[in-house]
Amino acid sequence: MKYKKLGITNINVSRICLGTMTFGEQNSESEAFEQMNYAYNNGVNFFDTAEMYPVYPKKETFGKSEEIIGNWIKKKKNRDKIILATKVASGHPKGIGATGLSWIRKGGKNLRFDKKNLIEAVNASLKRLKTDYIDLYQLHWPERNVAVFGQLDFKYDPFENNWTPIDEVLENLNNLVNLGKIRFIGLSNETPWGILNFLKIAEKKKLPRVMSVQNGYNLLNRIFDIANSEVSIRENCGLLAYSPLAGGRLSGKYMNGKKPHNSRYTLWPSRFSRHHTKRGEIAVAKYIKIAKKYSILPGTFANAFVLSRPFVTSVIVGATSTQHLIENINSVNISLNNEILNEIESIHLLDPNPCV
Repeated sequence: MKYKKLGITNINVSRICLGTMTFGEQNSESEAFEQMNYAYNNGVNFFDTAEMYPVYPKKETFGKSEEIIGNWIKKKKNRDKIILATKVASGHPKGIGATGLSWIRKGGKNLRFDKKNLIEAVNASLKRLKTDYIDLYQLHWPERNVAVFGQLDFKYDPFENNWTPIDEVLENLNNLVNLGKIRFIGLSNETPWGILNFLKIAEKKKLPRVMSVQNGYNLLNRIFDIANSEVSIRENCGLLAYSPLAGGRLSGKYMNGKKPHNSRYTLWPSRFSRHHTKRGEIAVAKYIKIAKKYSILPGTFANAFVLSRPFVTSVIVGATSTQHLIENINSVNISLNNEILNEIESIHLLDPNPCV
């Protein structure tokens, strides 16, 4: 395994981070334990989850992913060897929290990054995770109106101002740091404007500094390159890349209309449509052709590309089987040469970002 510093901290996180949003839905606790054991035994020390997991979120399974991780940590007695990251949900006006998630602190507009919400959320996560502290506490998506989850264009609304000011959010997070409940903070599904303002206000007011941003990034969706990449590099706020396989599509398992058992596009075809487009399928076929040309498994190939990007701290991989996890972790040992990268770029330039 290879490691990289988390932001400007002294923490070394594995370049592969185990994503856990399948735990409690697509994966049972015993299957999740098997995945965590394999990842841990192969050098993965970075685990990412969220209060709203598993996906697709519902009241009946709410918090199960954190609970399963907590049960595993309690059994292994290895909390001090794990870098644990989780996320707190908000009521983004057009995101998943806009009208849903009613089982999380009443949901919708009640999901704020105010002091009361953050204290309630972090205490509940700590209880489920069976730990006294969280290493990286992330805001799952902004409260304000930004393009998230497959949206691309920012639609400005001059009357949309009912969101917790950034300085107040940072003060509330600082309270959790002072209480010893969290060590560091991160953002997710955030824009360049958001990252820079969190950093600027934190520096000015001596509040906790953002150490990472968790956004989607893969061969089919490279919009992070356009502006966020420069911010990440120059501000030492690295990307924790989620959906490196575009929801599994870059593994090739959905090729030719296949519907693998227990996979997300089989279970919820309309819920994850952002990665399933005609243009995207054409690009998938081209990338898989390159992977086969160089005798690399498609999933390993796609992850290796994300790992090659200079702004990426860690790649968040998810799997429904240990075999898929093995392929994902093996990507850390694959170095794509200039010839391969040039072939990737030629495909990208023909149709940039066919799936966002």
